[in-house]
Amino acid sequence: MENEKITPSMKNDWFLRFIKGMFIGSGFILPGVSGGALAAVFGIYERIISFLAHITKNFKENVLFFIPVGLGGLTGVFLLSFAVSFLLGEFETIILWFFVGCIIGTVPALWKEAGKKGRSTKDLIILGVSFVLGFLFLWQGSGLFGEVDQNFFTWMIAGGLIGLGLIVPGLSPSNFLVYMGMYKSMADGFKTLDLGVLVPIAIGGLVTVLSLSKLMDWVFSRYFAPMFHFILGIVFASTIMIIPTNYSGIGILGFIGCAVLCFLGAALGWWMSRLEERYVPED
Repeated sequence: MENEKITPSMKNDWFLRFIKGMFIGSGFILPGVSGGALAAVFGIYERIISFLAHITKNFKENVLFFIPVGLGGLTGVFLLSFAVSFLLGEFETIILWFFVGCIIGTVPALWKEAGKKGRSTKDLIILGVSFVLGFLFLWQGSGLFGEVDQNFFTWMIAGGLIGLGLIVPGLSPSNFLVYMGMYKSMADGFKTLDLGVLVPIAIGGLVTVLSLSKLMDWVFSRYFAPMFHFILGIVFASTIMIIPTNYSGIGILGFIGCAVLCFLGAALGWWMSRLEERYVPED
C-alpha cells in the first residue's frame, strides 16, 4: 500500500469530496440550508454518523476519507463569510429576505424527507405543537436573545447549534443565529480568523457532535418521523421570527429587491435540495 500510485481517478475522487465539503460548509453559513442535509444529499451523512458513533472503528481509513471533506467545508465557510459579512452590513433587510427564500425553497424536500418512513396524524400534531411552542418561546424571548452577549460561553452555544446542524439533517443552525443577533458577528469572525470566535465555536461544535451523535443515531433509527416533524415545527417557527420588520429608507427599489432576492433564495434552496436525486451514496 505504501508504494500505491495515485491515479487520476483517485485525484478526481479527492477533489469531488473537497467540492462536496464546500457545499456542506455552506450549510453552516446559509440560513435555511442544513449541513447535515447536504451531507445526506451527497451520500456521506451515514458514513459521518457511523464514524462519529464508532470513532475507533476503521479510524485511519475514515480520517483519510474525510480530510478533503473537512478542508472543503472550512474553505466554503471562509469564502462565503466574506460575502455574508459585507452584504448583511450594507443590505440587511434585503439579504434577510434572501435567507427566508432559501428556507422556503427547501420546505418541499424537508416535507418529503420527514415523511419518507410514513406520516401519521400523530406526526402532524407533533409538528403543530412544536411550531406553536417554538414560536411562543422565540417570541417571548425575543428581547433576551436579540441582545445576547457575545462571549466565550455564548459562542460555544453557537458552536453547539452548528454541530446539531451536522448531525440532524434538515436543521439549519443559522436560522437561530440570525434570530439571536450573532450571525453577522460569526461571519465577521470567520472572515478575520478571530480566535475569540473560532475557538469556542469549534469547542462547542466538537462537544455536541461527539456527545450527541450516538443519541441522534438511536433516536432517528427508532423515532424518525416524530423527531423530524418536531424539527420541522421548530424550523418553521424560527423562519417566521427572522422575517424583517424594519423597511425604513429602502424605497420602492428596496421592496423590489426583497421580492427578487426572496425568489432567488427559494430557487437556490430548491436547487440544493434537488441535488439528492443526482448523486448516489458513497461506500
